[in-house]
Amino acid sequence: MDPNPKLVDSQSNGMAHHHSLFPDEVLEKVLSLIDLHKDRNSVSLVCKVWYNAERWTRSNIFIGNCYSVSPEIVARRFPRIKSVRLRGKPRFSDFNMLPQEWGPNVHSWLVMFADVYPFLEELRLKRMTVRDESLELLAKSFTGFKALSLSNCMGFTDDGLKAIATHCSDNFTSLEILNFVSLYDEVNFDALERLVNRCQSLRVLRVNDSITLDQLQRLLVHAPHLTELGTGSFEKELTTSQYVEIESAFTKSKNLRALSGLWFAEGLHLYFLYGACAGLTFLNLSTSYLQKDELAKLLVHCPNLRRLWITDIVQDKGLEAVGSSCPLLEELRVSQLEAFNIYPRCGVTEQGLLAVSLGCPKLRYVLYYCRRMTNAAIISIVQNCPNFTHFRLCMLKPDQPDCLTNEPMNDAFAAVVKACPNLRRLSFSGLLTDMVFDYIGNYAKNLENLSMTCAGSANRGMQRVLEGCPKLRKLQIQDSHSGEKLCFLGSRGTR
Repeated sequence: MDPNPKLVDSQSNGMAHHHSLFPDEVLEKVLSLIDLHKDRNSVSLVCKVWYNAERWTRSNIFIGNCYSVSPEIVARRFPRIKSVRLRGKPRFSDFNMLPQEWGPNVHSWLVMFADVYPFLEELRLKRMTVRDESLELLAKSFTGFKALSLSNCMGFTDDGLKAIATHCSDNFTSLEILNFVSLYDEVNFDALERLVNRCQSLRVLRVNDSITLDQLQRLLVHAPHLTELGTGSFEKELTTSQYVEIESAFTKSKNLRALSGLWFAEGLHLYFLYGACAGLTFLNLSTSYLQKDELAKLLVHCPNLRRLWITDIVQDKGLEAVGSSCPLLEELRVSQLEAFNIYPRCGVTEQGLLAVSLGCPKLRYVLYYCRRMTNAAIISIVQNCPNFTHFRLCMLKPDQPDCLTNEPMNDAFAAVVKACPNLRRLSFSGLLTDMVFDYIGNYAKNLENLSMTCAGSANRGMQRVLEGCPKLRKLQIQDSHSGEKLCFLGSRGTR
């Protein structure tokens, strides 16, 4: 008979138990109440006894870089994992900076999980290659599975999703999260509808753009308790009766808190969304072409928004609507519209972000792709919103100076690190000199992630930042003259 693995762990510690003040059961009970990955990692470093107690009580794991650790090591260290978040390609692969066929395959991970974690409930993958055979293996291996999210993943087709619907038996009702927004193929809607219909616990559903509005209406009827919805395409025209039906379906979705998708949505489509807008805290319009006037009409119905993702097609006028309609906003992401050539006049400036800061004092996270910026605007913005933890400014011309004074953007950078003591992530493009490194080293004591361009000495700057920022985990400095890039990675891949 195999020995109790926990007993083997205890015996292997030798005299370590004499130094522990708590019995194993008490220690494990206490550690099971700790949720933050950083805190659990710190606990595991105290001593061997605490290390083993932490590994036996860990139920979820985040692996930010799948190349940093093997499936075997993960399985050996953590025997009771129920939830896995796994990331593959780096973020810059989203901008076509890596070959499409390059990337990590999740299959070897699933083979190991099927053997070691038959009780796995949740799998969230990002920028991984996922084949149909992997989805079939997943459907056959985990009877209590609840959540599947495939974000920016590639390699699978409709057959993979069909396998999930087919191999999950009719009494399979535990699915709570289904996200296949990155699927490029059309979906077998009948199989999807059957799956959604029998999974009454489903609370998150994000579909791809092959799902039409009339199909979406049918899914909403089967899943009225959704808290997060990623819609399909709004391109297909509706009859009057279909319009009434989908408006009714959205109005009955009283629990909806997050809405995304809205491919090809236009002003005429907004009216049937209004009934579900009052409870929204997250609105993702990054795949929508809604322009400033349409955005303004929609935001009036969203007074409780905390997070908003949009594109620069809304222009500064659209951001003025954000400032006037979203007083509770905490996170704003304004990305560059991929179809920029279609809308050559779109884009945002310092005026748009300044307007948001005036109306949204709780703002703490911003990602802002803009055509221009000034030192004075940034100084005012951080004075209006001193609680920033993430400040990511991306000018379309990386070495661009202050558009009014033609001076470097040093004063803006200094204002951010001085006014925002809780800053953890800072990304900044624009003309900068060595002086900014002194500001960062002196003031950004909680900074964990820094990415910037600089016209000065990148080597000297890296040294100054590393000396002054004790919590720094990732540093990237791009020399704006030579194009040389220096990187420092101090982060662990597993948390």
